[in-house]
Amino acid sequence: MIAGFDAKLVASADTPLTIGNVPSGMEALLLADMARAGTSVAYVMSDGQRVADLEQILGFVAPDIPVLTLPAWDCLPYDRVSPSADTSARRLAALAGLINHAKKPHPAVVLVTVNAMLQKMAPRDVIESLGFSARPGNQIRMEDIAARLERNGFDRVATVREVGEFAVRGGILDVFVPGTEEPVRLDFFGDTLESIRTFDPASQRTIAQARSLDLNPMSEVTLTPDTIGRFRKNYLSLFGAATRDDALYQAVSEGRRYAGMEHWLPLFYEQLETAFDYLKGFRIVTDHTAKEAAKERSKLVLDYYEARRASGETKGSTQGAPYKPVSPGQIYLDGKSFEAALASVNAVRLTPFNEHDSEGRPVATLDAHVGPRWARPPTEGDSEERVNVFDLAVKHIAERRAKGWKVLITGWSEGSLDRLLQVLNEHGLEKIKPVTSLKEVKKLGKGEAACAVLSLEAGFETGTLAVIGEQDILGDRMVRRSKRRKRGADFIAEVAGLDEGSLVVHAEHGIGRFVGLQTIEAAGAPRACLELHYADDAKLFLPVENIDLLSRYGSDAAEATLDKLGGGAWQMRKAKLKKRLLDMADELIRIAAARTGAYRTGRALRRICRAFPLRRNRGSVERDRSGPRRSRCRSADGSPHLRRCRFRQDRSGLARRLPCRHERRAGGGRRADDASGAAAFPHIFGALPWVADPGAAGLAACGFQGAGAYQKGSGGRKDRYRRRHPCAARRWHQLCQSRSSHHR
Repeated sequence: MIAGFDAKLVASADTPLTIGNVPSGMEALLLADMARAGTSVAYVMSDGQRVADLEQILGFVAPDIPVLTLPAWDCLPYDRVSPSADTSARRLAALAGLINHAKKPHPAVVLVTVNAMLQKMAPRDVIESLGFSARPGNQIRMEDIAARLERNGFDRVATVREVGEFAVRGGILDVFVPGTEEPVRLDFFGDTLESIRTFDPASQRTIAQARSLDLNPMSEVTLTPDTIGRFRKNYLSLFGAATRDDALYQAVSEGRRYAGMEHWLPLFYEQLETAFDYLKGFRIVTDHTAKEAAKERSKLVLDYYEARRASGETKGSTQGAPYKPVSPGQIYLDGKSFEAALASVNAVRLTPFNEHDSEGRPVATLDAHVGPRWARPPTEGDSEERVNVFDLAVKHIAERRAKGWKVLITGWSEGSLDRLLQVLNEHGLEKIKPVTSLKEVKKLGKGEAACAVLSLEAGFETGTLAVIGEQDILGDRMVRRSKRRKRGADFIAEVAGLDEGSLVVHAEHGIGRFVGLQTIEAAGAPRACLELHYADDAKLFLPVENIDLLSRYGSDAAEATLDKLGGGAWQMRKAKLKKRLLDMADELIRIAAARTGAYRTGRALRRICRAFPLRRNRGSVERDRSGPRRSRCRSADGSPHLRRCRFRQDRSGLARRLPCRHERRAGGGRRADDASGAAAFPHIFGALPWVADPGAAGLAACGFQGAGAYQKGSGGRKDRYRRRHPCAARRWHQLCQSRSSHHR
């Protein structure tokens, strides 16, 4: 579908190449075509925020091609903290995938940022040795797995609740592997792995069986005797003798992990490798600002290095433990090295501009351009009459479809796309077909258009394909205005409402313990803060002006477990609770809709009553002949019966009639013809959510009894009160609407 693009020619080019006229969002089509031509592609992007969007578009364009994402560390250069567990896990999983790809080459696409390309990483043989896989029935010692987990950065705890934790209890090993939604439980019998099951970290209950376990490390630094000895030797040779307050050197020497130790990665290995070493055999493709972004990143790394070195040389520094940074060249590539590496692999450069050939770099220009944008603000002094942008969009789509083009309308979310299509439909746009892949777009019939949810900022046109984005029509994303949240009763308004040692819930960090009010100095000024303690003796100082982020813990404090500061367990619990609430709301809406269709009034209800004629037994007929009584009830057909009968509502909202005293005295109940009534109204009884079939069983569930259904037995008063009567159909509808438990 891309006019002027030869994927095989680009993949086999032996010189650096530039491809021009590539609109934003169209990169996925080029990468997919190059991968289908038999070449694995690595796309280097300057903006890390676009990685997730491009990954989604690739899933739409080429769902059959695997996509790997290699992120950079989510911390600043020379920081005192380590990369987050999730980022480290995704990074190491991508590196393991690249190693497996080198063993078994196949077409694939790798998305990587400039920051990740500049950062050096552990050697491939080390990453390969850290991986581990297990299946039920394998012969392996549980102690070996526990030791491997501890070396790879997992924390040993009593109960597994967070990502990166593991626990050992008898012959059971629990571990929460990064990149998975639930932790897994390994059950051993001796040295045999019997089963692998997933479980809920909150309740610790088993959820389902798992076929295998793929274990990746939590950190690029593994603490083995070899790496510890190498670190001590390199550290002393670079910075001299260690002092007593050097916490990093002391922790690593004792085999303990230290926060931020990844920033001294060159000291643990003989030689580090770059992303170019892992991407051997891939065709490197960059965006048009990759080189400029690499130069800016190199300047930023150098600034952080100079600041750290200056703070360490200052006497009387109050920054805590001394920080002795390694040189930038040991752990990062600079801009010139990055540019030279791109030239050595003949990288392909994509640009949205129409450039000309330069020395040593030919330019291939595509027949593509940015699509029309109707939502343009009027310029000053513009006297043209304003027109409806939706009419213009519908007219443009009609013209493209008349020429045989394939038209795709995109939105950022399902809600915004649905609202956009409703407005376009009101302006005459018809025959819109939802699709899930580009392959379905190619199969569109004459006069049809497609729609899909894609993260496109602007549309484009190439060949016979026209992609129209949401912002092309509206000028901005359709975002629902956030509602103002009401403060609950459990939210804390002032410090006086807290007792020392009480449990509180932070909106972002979860359950913690309030210790007291502390005054700390920040930016040269004293500030009053609430001291909160979390798991692993972590502390959080919350300014008093942000006390609205706290709420009281409403359950038993003795059973509460403090959350880990910076962990993901609290966010996972919130996400699961939101999902459960949405599922409950969906179920309630479904039941209400079914009941609305079942509770019919007027003529239809009278037809139901007439479809179940009453057959009077001998005892009731004899009592009626003795004359009317004051308390005699009347049935739906007007016969004396059921005026003062009592009704009871069950949990489903169905009013069930209790037998009246006349029925109990008569020793028998009224009988109905089940088959005739059910056959006459299958559409009504089929709409009831508690009725599985319109036969005798289904009618019994709705309160209609068949022949011989009511008999005076030995079940006692409670058993007799469970009997129901067919002539309660009219009262049943009225009582379900009024929500009354008695009818008079």
